[in-house]
Amino acid sequence: MGTRTFFHHREEEQKEERQQSLQMTSTTRKKKFKSSEEEETFSPAELSIAAALALTSEIPQDYKARREAAILELEQRGEKRVRFGNEMEKLEEEVIRDCRLLRARADRKALRRKAVEKAQMEKEYIELRSGRAPMLWIPLRAHTVWERMEVKLACTVLASPPPQVTWYKNGVRIDPRLAPAGKYRIKNTFGMLTLQISRCSLEDSAEYSVEVKNQHGEAYSFATVLVRKYYGKESGFDSEIYRRSLMAREADFAFPLKPLFSREKEPFTLSCYFSSDLLEHQRDIAWLRDGELLQSSDGLQLKYQDQEASLTVARADKEDEGFYTIRVPSLDGHKEQTTYVFVRDAAAEAAGAPGAPLSLKCHDVNKDCLTLSWVAPSDHGGSPVLGYYIERCVAGSEDWVPCNEKPVKTCRYPVLGLAEGQTYQFRVKAVNKEGISHPSRASDPVTTSDSSRDKRVTVIPYNGGRTIEILQDDLEGHIKIPLPPTNVHASEVREDYVALAWDEPAPRGREPLVYYVEKSVAGSSSWQMVNLEMPASSPRFALFDLPEGKSYCFRVRAANKYGISEPSLPSEPVTAGAKLAALPPPSQVLAFRDTKTSVVLQWDKLKDGLEPLGYYIYCRETGTEEWQTVNNKPVTCNQFTVPGLQPGKEYVFCVKSVSEAGLSESSPETDPIVVRPAIACPSAPRDFVLLHCGKAEMTISWKAPKHKGGTRILGYFLDQHDAAEPDWHEVNTQPIPQRVHRVSSLQEGHLYEFRGRALNAAGVGQPSEPSAWFRCEEWTMPEPGPPYDVRCTEVRDSSLRLHWEAPLYTGAGPVTGYYVEMCEEGAEEWKQINKQPTGSTHLQVSDLETGTCYVFRVRALNKAGVGPPSLPSDPVVAKTKPGTNEIEVGVDEEGFIYLAFEAPEKNDSSEFIWSKDYKGPPDADRVQTEEKGNKSKLKLKAPSEKDLGVYSVEVTDVDEDISASCTLTQEDLDKLLKRSHEIRNPLIKLISGWNIDVLEKGEVRLWLEVEKLSPKAELHLIFNDKELTSTPTHKINFVREKGLIELIIQNLCDDDKGMYTAQLQDGKAKNHFTLVLLDECFDQVAKEADAKRREWKKKQGPHFIESLKWKVTENCEVLLTCKATNLRKDTSCQWFFNQQARADGVFDPQAGAGALLIKKITKADEGQYKAVVSDERGEDYTQLELTKGAFEDLLKELCRISALSATPLKIQPTEEGIKIYTDVKYFTDYMKTTWYHKEKKLDSRDRLKAGSTMNQVWLHILDPTDADKGKYTLELFDGNSSHKLSTDLSGQAFEDALAEHRRLKEAAIAEKYRARVVQGLPDVATIMEDKTLCLTCCVSGDPYPEITWFKNEKVIVFKDRYKLEVKGSVVTITIEKVCNEDTGKYSIYVKNKYGSETGQVTISVYKHGEIPVGMEEEEVASGMIMKKPK
Repeated sequence: MGTRTFFHHREEEQKEERQQSLQMTSTTRKKKFKSSEEEETFSPAELSIAAALALTSEIPQDYKARREAAILELEQRGEKRVRFGNEMEKLEEEVIRDCRLLRARADRKALRRKAVEKAQMEKEYIELRSGRAPMLWIPLRAHTVWERMEVKLACTVLASPPPQVTWYKNGVRIDPRLAPAGKYRIKNTFGMLTLQISRCSLEDSAEYSVEVKNQHGEAYSFATVLVRKYYGKESGFDSEIYRRSLMAREADFAFPLKPLFSREKEPFTLSCYFSSDLLEHQRDIAWLRDGELLQSSDGLQLKYQDQEASLTVARADKEDEGFYTIRVPSLDGHKEQTTYVFVRDAAAEAAGAPGAPLSLKCHDVNKDCLTLSWVAPSDHGGSPVLGYYIERCVAGSEDWVPCNEKPVKTCRYPVLGLAEGQTYQFRVKAVNKEGISHPSRASDPVTTSDSSRDKRVTVIPYNGGRTIEILQDDLEGHIKIPLPPTNVHASEVREDYVALAWDEPAPRGREPLVYYVEKSVAGSSSWQMVNLEMPASSPRFALFDLPEGKSYCFRVRAANKYGISEPSLPSEPVTAGAKLAALPPPSQVLAFRDTKTSVVLQWDKLKDGLEPLGYYIYCRETGTEEWQTVNNKPVTCNQFTVPGLQPGKEYVFCVKSVSEAGLSESSPETDPIVVRPAIACPSAPRDFVLLHCGKAEMTISWKAPKHKGGTRILGYFLDQHDAAEPDWHEVNTQPIPQRVHRVSSLQEGHLYEFRGRALNAAGVGQPSEPSAWFRCEEWTMPEPGPPYDVRCTEVRDSSLRLHWEAPLYTGAGPVTGYYVEMCEEGAEEWKQINKQPTGSTHLQVSDLETGTCYVFRVRALNKAGVGPPSLPSDPVVAKTKPGTNEIEVGVDEEGFIYLAFEAPEKNDSSEFIWSKDYKGPPDADRVQTEEKGNKSKLKLKAPSEKDLGVYSVEVTDVDEDISASCTLTQEDLDKLLKRSHEIRNPLIKLISGWNIDVLEKGEVRLWLEVEKLSPKAELHLIFNDKELTSTPTHKINFVREKGLIELIIQNLCDDDKGMYTAQLQDGKAKNHFTLVLLDECFDQVAKEADAKRREWKKKQGPHFIESLKWKVTENCEVLLTCKATNLRKDTSCQWFFNQQARADGVFDPQAGAGALLIKKITKADEGQYKAVVSDERGEDYTQLELTKGAFEDLLKELCRISALSATPLKIQPTEEGIKIYTDVKYFTDYMKTTWYHKEKKLDSRDRLKAGSTMNQVWLHILDPTDADKGKYTLELFDGNSSHKLSTDLSGQAFEDALAEHRRLKEAAIAEKYRARVVQGLPDVATIMEDKTLCLTCCVSGDPYPEITWFKNEKVIVFKDRYKLEVKGSVVTITIEKVCNEDTGKYSIYVKNKYGSETGQVTISVYKHGEIPVGMEEEEVASGMIMKKPK
């Protein structure tokens, strides 16, 4: 019906179109078409049928062809009938055609929507009417598979509504979350139920069942899966595998691989140990990381030696993090183990800087550009990552060049400007407001090349494997100016850049091409070239720093050496600055228990097809604020095991998605989870023992499972087996809560064996091994039966506590004691510990050897004798386990005495069992028990002597012993009671008692300090039984947050004598403190206060802040210095020495520094020095006593510096002998000098003269001889220490000095006896004419010298007026009646064998009445005038 209606409408439309075509004119008319939804209505029956047809029927294959043919026919008819149309008619045709298509589309959508709605209503109605219980149409079937294969159990269920499906293995519900990742996959597809078990092992052999139920009923189906071990195709006795198996046993893994934690830039080694040496066929070990096979390289070493396979990474990077798998071949395939290696971030160079990026890769490599991508770091350092810096270098060099000036904000970046054919490496750094991270690991070397060249090369094979390559460019040599590029589009639009791509022109020509990119604002016709200076060599280009929010169009021109092409067609408008949004975080993050140090996380993958690069996981301990990064390399799965957690601690977790935009927001936190092992089925019970036997019953006991599965054991199921019967029979149908059970209804004389299974919240464990055979015969022996349940607690390095239960069979009388025996594990000799039987069922065993493994057993004693031994205890090593805690005894905040114990690990069902004196729980009337988390506290309600004794505690439902004990003695109790009293009756603690300080202005401060007080604390300050209040003269300060109480008295006087008491109260706590300020104490404080008051007043004017002090300079000068402050321009400084003013002191008013320099200090400088500063405000002085000891100390320092300034000893020959000396800056008599010759002290004598000057110390050797040769030492003693100088006067040094001495001596003798003019001749003589000139002088010399007179350098002949007279050493020349001719230069020349000398005089003759100008007259007795120049 629906189909006919549809075609009817179609025919009506075609008819209307033909009529309209005939009526067309040059005028067009508007026409509104109605959809069939508006014109027609359909009945519910029609809609249902249409929906059914739409869902069930298919469109005929030729329908589309027939429809197109009909449309073409109509168009041809219209063309034949309407040839007279114009342009408007054509436009109307197009409008009608478009309207027709829109109407047909609307019809189909409306019909389909209504049909679907009606069909849905009908379906829901049918489902409500057809509710039925589940029925398994096709049940499960059994499967037998080989080990490591995959098996899928499937069945088909019919039910309405859809049922709830639950799968079971041996009656235990299958939870994929608790199984290894990917072990089970459960699906329900339209009633097809499947359970997929991957990598089957022998443990997967079991009975599997499926339960389906809804509100109408339930159904079940069962199937058995048998997993067989596979030995290969050839498994007979002649096979190679069988022969290998006979040779040696294959090695297996000795220990499971544990997670490894490393750090960036540090090496790590992952080791796997085997139970024995690997066989030859097992040596091909393979290591994989995240499923990829690893090979040895420079940075990675794979090694196998001494049953150990190791993987060593020389320098870890975050890329080295991941799942590591070791795979070892075996006869039936291979064995493997997997663990996770964590690589932590290296310590940041700047605190708060982010971690390094990772996984740097190169994409879209072209001639001059490529695109980089990387993964954001997991740790942002506390502040968001602002962006990334990219660096590059030529492969093989370390010259890193920055690629971007501004940090790029996403994890993808195009790099431009590369050289074709060059090999590069890249690295990335992250930056935040605190600093820059370490660089990422350098990328793999990449060589730039033409990526499109392969497309333009045609390879033609010929002649048996040879090929000819034809480059398309060579066939296009006729192309000169290239055609424009095509398909210009934006390949990437990021917040930082826009990446463009285009297709090369076709044909492109033979010559190399470059490209110029132009941009234009959308809607504008103005184009701007953007890369004129750097044309692109490949059809890729990126534009940076485009204005945000603006739309641009782009076009490209191609160019070669012949010219530039026309521009390409513009691209679609591209809006710059579009920020790449980060992905949403994952949802439904769930945490599950795994082991005692790990937790399993699961989360939902992102929806809407979003594919992140991976996930980062973070955790924090409850109660802290700092999140810790779990993985530094994103994990791609949605399940992860977080290792390395603290047992018993509570954690929360969150997950972030990783994408090119960075990290997402954090997912919602998981519920807090305590790190504890996941609940599992317990292991089997063990070590069955017969405790009592009657005629038809037995009482048996057994040990608890070694592994309780992380929760409490709810009970046990027992089976019995009669040796006379083939089958096992159940003993109990309800679980037995204790580990002792009486089995009845047995046959006397029969042999029985037993086995058991433990039950906990996770289910029933595996059955135990059968016990030994027990004969059912009534016990009549007089000795007691064996004790049982022998166990060890409180195991420490050299001691433990042994417990056991009394025997159930007592024999002829009650048990009177027990003997305990022990032996080392593996030994057969038992040693009795106690010589005398113990009456209790516990014993402290001491003096054990640390690290030795022991086993114990117990025998019971009665009057008939000693009974059989108990079963041995489990082996126990005498060693304190790491993390073992002891019982803490103390007093809490409320004053209660408590005993507390914190368990290192604990399950939800675990309990703390306290015991006193090992006789049971303490009296409930005397103690109160509290538990919080892993800690249990036992409070004593009314402590007394009744509470003395040994307190012990044990933690139940754990696999390993957790127990401790302590003894509460009378001494301990007394201390605790005292502390309890202090807490319940608290005193405010005194930190510092009453102190008295005199302040700068002479104020007196009385203060004390107590512990910090609350804001409600109160203070009452009592003085002589009267409470003080704060006044300006007596100010009281009470600083509660510091516990400070102070009283400041402005002017201390006699009225302030007395007793000061501070009364404090802070809640319940109170205390009082008293200060007695009387007599000598008061007088001393008053005197100091008065002195400081005066001192303060003095400091209101100029005053000294540095007193006068002396210093000896390097030049051995004494410098006196002082310093004053609070100076003004009119402030003056005076210096005094022994009350006498000194003017050589200096003073700098700006710096306030004064100085007095004493260049050469002597004994006269000893005395009192004083400096005085003064102005109209007042004066101050400072003085220095340089007398006695002080002056002596100065001299010592002066001598020390002088001695240090001494030069090395020098040798100086003289005419008298040889002089040895040293120069010093300044020598004083206070410095003691001693000379040594050949280590022998020298004294001054005829030939040895020691002496000194102000700057020199010397030793003069007169008339030296060979005996004077040797080492000479000068010892200078400065009053505190000695300083020695040495020189060697021997050998050539002595010979040279002696020769020089002789030369000087001879020169001195010659100087002494040579001829010389001693005295008498003036420099100038003036005489009047006609006078007599008489010149007299003395001569000396031995032998007596020859005498010659010269006038104007000519020898004088003594005759006439010139006369010469020699009387001994006096020589006189006389010139009578001098005249002007006698004027001239006269000289006497004396000479002997030792030398000669000349004396000169100038004679000037003037006339009567003349006085020479500028000369003073001096008339002598002879009438001669002596003239000397002024």
